[in-house]
Amino acid sequence: MAAVSPYEMPEAGSGHRQPVVSMRRIEKRFPGVHALKNVQFDLMPGEVHALMGENGAGKSTLMKILSGIYPKDDGEVLIDGRPTDVPSPRAAQDLGISIIHQELSLMNDLTAAQNIFIGREPRLSFGRLDETALNRRAAEIFASMNLKLDPRALVGRLTIAKQQMVEIAKALSFNARVLIMDEPTAALNNAEIEELFIIIRRLRTEGVGIIYISHKMDELKRIADRVTVMRDGQHVGTVAAADTPVDRIIAMMVGRALADSALTVPDLAGAPVALEVKGLARGREIRDVSFSVRKGEILGFAGLMGAGRTEVARAIFGADPREAGEIIVDGVRRDIRTPADAVEAGIGYLSEDRKHFGLAVGMDVRANIAMASIGRFTRRFGTLDETAMRDAARAYIEQLTIRTPSDRQEVRLLSGGNQQKVVIAKWLLRDCDVLIFDEPTRGIDVGAKSEIYKLLNGLAAQGRAVIVISSELPEVLRLSHRIAVMCEGRLTGILPGGAGTSQEDIMRLATQRESVMQPMGGMQ
Repeated sequence: MAAVSPYEMPEAGSGHRQPVVSMRRIEKRFPGVHALKNVQFDLMPGEVHALMGENGAGKSTLMKILSGIYPKDDGEVLIDGRPTDVPSPRAAQDLGISIIHQELSLMNDLTAAQNIFIGREPRLSFGRLDETALNRRAAEIFASMNLKLDPRALVGRLTIAKQQMVEIAKALSFNARVLIMDEPTAALNNAEIEELFIIIRRLRTEGVGIIYISHKMDELKRIADRVTVMRDGQHVGTVAAADTPVDRIIAMMVGRALADSALTVPDLAGAPVALEVKGLARGREIRDVSFSVRKGEILGFAGLMGAGRTEVARAIFGADPREAGEIIVDGVRRDIRTPADAVEAGIGYLSEDRKHFGLAVGMDVRANIAMASIGRFTRRFGTLDETAMRDAARAYIEQLTIRTPSDRQEVRLLSGGNQQKVVIAKWLLRDCDVLIFDEPTRGIDVGAKSEIYKLLNGLAAQGRAVIVISSELPEVLRLSHRIAVMCEGRLTGILPGGAGTSQEDIMRLATQRESVMQPMGGMQ
């Protein structure tokens, strides 16, 4: 399908035809990188315009120019048809442009109202804070969003979804006409996503233009009017969301069609058991969980938010204490009380929050890959063998096709998919035979997802035992040789992988509080 004109779009909430934002011939360079090349983008009032592209495509750079974080090198930005400079974030806010970043920037020890109006609080005589007016104004914004939230609630005690709503309320307090949302559903469950979509649709009908950045293809048809795709810093095309197949959008993003071959489940009946867990328990979070995974197997863990999947992984890895249960690795019972114990037993854990628990983002790729194996690079008097570290890092950079200028590049400057590969390299260098991946593709674009899937299958083919925890049922079905399903801390069943299992089969067990079978130690 050919790209449509920016003005040929489904009717939006306001009915206006002039774009509230037009970006024309935008150029941006960083040292050694041509980040944006002749990019164009339009947003209509009352439109939800999805901005898609692989990590590194230039989406965030373009939005940072619009929101005043970066200056443009060339091109022009028009607001309501008038050429406009956006020299700072405050200037953007004064123009009615607000951005909500994927990583929320709220202060947990302040109330919702205090977060919304921080630095702009209403004052009484002698500079005293007018708490009554502060809470009233916040309540008025919440009411306009049809949101039931106490302005006096401490933000640190709110769910991620409610914190997201506070960020939206903060943006609206600046009378935002343009709202940029970066991966807004990344940390939300299905019910919370529905709540967010209700807010977005309400803002749309009120004429707010919304730029929606997401890697989740299933959200496009539900929430977006148009989709603009970027690749390698360039505008690929703008299409109507309702009329464009998802496969077409994916091909625009990656420049090629992605192969999606059917899952082949290997016969592992005679393969050794790499990890066996018996009677694992921790309060109400984990209730008598038992399962096993064989060498060469990918065992998927599915369940609704709060089912206990991550809690099981953290207990196995020693990140959280367990109250009961046995952990057996390669036939040997291991007393794992700390992550160091788990690593010594040959277990690697890739957290769902890789930036906080998997990486030292301020350090370079070399240091991050070597981190879990630092002992093998330590020489007399505590000095490090930098040559050996370099050689090891470069070997995994090549093996995993980590896209980085060098092994000395800071990890924070890599895309999400390449950051995930660095974490994988860290555990491969440590030679872990059991690898637990918690939400391995969260925040990763569709092209990088395909590469991660290939990596996971390759690890299993090498004889490693792989556990994958994912909230995306298509991902679980695409990867898993068997699927363990949890509900409210219990393992409610283990399903076979392959064409015989559907999303409905998984959801049936994910909403069933009692086990329907006794999980066995081997293949089922």
